[in-house]
Amino acid sequence: MSRAFVKEDADSDDVVVTHRAPLPDGVANLVTPAGLAALEQERAAKLAALEVLKAGEETGEATRRAAGLEEELLLLLERLASAKVVQPPADGTAGVGATVIVRYQNGPHAGQAAELTLVGVDEADPFEGRIAFTAPAAEALMGRRAGQSVTFTAGEQELTVMLERVTYPA
Repeated sequence: MSRAFVKEDADSDDVVVTHRAPLPDGVANLVTPAGLAALEQERAAKLAALEVLKAGEETGEATRRAAGLEEELLLLLERLASAKVVQPPADGTAGVGATVIVRYQNGPHAGQAAELTLVGVDEADPFEGRIAFTAPAAEALMGRRAGQSVTFTAGEQELTVMLERVTYPA
């Protein structure tokens, strides 16, 4: 049998680490108050899981999982240490934490409205309408008011949207 099909010692398996969303060099780690709370909850959950693993039976699998959790925790702690909570701007412009309604002026969604919430990179979930402040659409919208149009590149297409509404959580 080929050595490629023989599993060597289980202790030599690679540790899988879930990496955090990228934050461009030199860009502040802006987060909403809810985003900071979510990061702190994640830290508590990882610490609790690590405690359980370390209190349990020492197996190769437990050691690998603990090593992976420790590395994920280090990445999370770095992100928490650099987090800068932002408050809504006083002038009513779009910023981190804003929920905006935009209407596409061109492209495949021309005429359609979309609701987007501008959030920190760790809070982003495009399928839920939460886009990171570092995304091209968010960068174009930041600092703009309702009634203004912005243009940004999405994939290979240049899109223009009209900003119809800017709101912040109460």
